[in-house]
Amino acid sequence: MSNRRATAERAAQRAAQAAERVAGGREAPHLRRFRDWRRRLLSRLAAWLVPWLVRALAGTWRVSWCGAGLPLLHATAPAVLAVWHGRMLAAMPLPHHRGRGMTVLVSPSGDGDLVLGALSHFGYRVVRGSTSRRGARALRDLGTALAAGQKVVLTPDGPRGPMHSMNVGPAWLARAAGVSILPVGIAVDRAWQLRSWDRFTIPKPFARVAVCHGEPLAVPVDASDQELEAIAATLREALLAAEAAAAAALASPRDPHEPQRQGPPREPPVT
Repeated sequence: MSNRRATAERAAQRAAQAAERVAGGREAPHLRRFRDWRRRLLSRLAAWLVPWLVRALAGTWRVSWCGAGLPLLHATAPAVLAVWHGRMLAAMPLPHHRGRGMTVLVSPSGDGDLVLGALSHFGYRVVRGSTSRRGARALRDLGTALAAGQKVVLTPDGPRGPMHSMNVGPAWLARAAGVSILPVGIAVDRAWQLRSWDRFTIPKPFARVAVCHGEPLAVPVDASDQELEAIAATLREALLAAEAAAAAALASPRDPHEPQRQGPPREPPVT
């Protein structure tokens, strides 16, 4: 299946979900106004409160590290880090991640606004953009960060999912910058999981958190678009394997919400 057809199928799925919300009365004007008001309020509260709550929580976590990618994480060389959207909060305050000037791609949405204060608090730089808004500018800014020797962080199944889906954005960016991709898997033994599409994970106080940095994936600068699709598929398997290795380190089962089947990689953010 081509990227174009896969994109059309996802658009049709989102349209069907939107129609279902309308039919169920969840898109009534007063409900939309309430959700907009709630999002603005949460954004303001999050900017002030969330960084301190996350720091307090993370101070109680017992964190372990594994994986062949650790040397690249600590090297001064630029790289693209890939982590599942639902593990973003768990990854953010960890000692080997925070305060290193990494650049994170955040969607220009209300949900993206909620994490801005926390990312800044933990020493991350932020680039705003997604497949539908500010995509070209975001790619340029990420390329500039890589050219300056920084590491950039992408969530390849974000911002709209489905969970654990994959696009060729990380492979496309790595090819353009001539860098490798580092898959980051995270497992937690005790956590709250939101009822969101990504099962957003918040480790509980005193939770054990295992982080596995998988084998870096090299992306040739002359890779064809077809080869990028193959690299994206390999990256998805590498991310799932890294998360499984992290779960094994905790003697915990793999994520029960992990999908068993996956279609072809999605198209890059910008054509």
